[in-house]
Amino acid sequence: MAWEFKNGMPIYLQIVDGIKTRIAGGTLPPGSRLPSVRDLAAQAGVNPNTMQRAMIQLEQEGLLYTQRTSGRYVTEDETKMKELRSSLSEKYIQELFEQLSRLGLTREEIIEEVSGWRPETETQPERHRAEQSER
Repeated sequence: MAWEFKNGMPIYLQIVDGIKTRIAGGTLPPGSRLPSVRDLAAQAGVNPNTMQRAMIQLEQEGLLYTQRTSGRYVTEDETKMKELRSSLSEKYIQELFEQLSRLGLTREEIIEEVSGWRPETETQPERHRAEQSER
């Protein structure tokens, strides 16, 4: 797992967010065993206590559970997984709207842009044609 940390947010919360994203995205599938806290801390380049704090937070949220002597695992609770995806979606959509609103786009314009968005490799010819036809 590659880690990149930013200033302005506690590292353990960035670890929590990173693991949540990996769980929601399937990189850490339900029921999978996580490496030890020490191994994760070494991979992330953080103190094991920082990693332990993140693991405790994820356990409290019900996304991880510990089996004595065999380690930590990702929950297999489908309800928790749906809740996680929903909350991450909401967070990312809110961030997107905030960023685009700062650029002066209205809610309707943002929705229109998002609805028409395609990965850049697909959009370039389409967008180019659309811009040409508007002229």
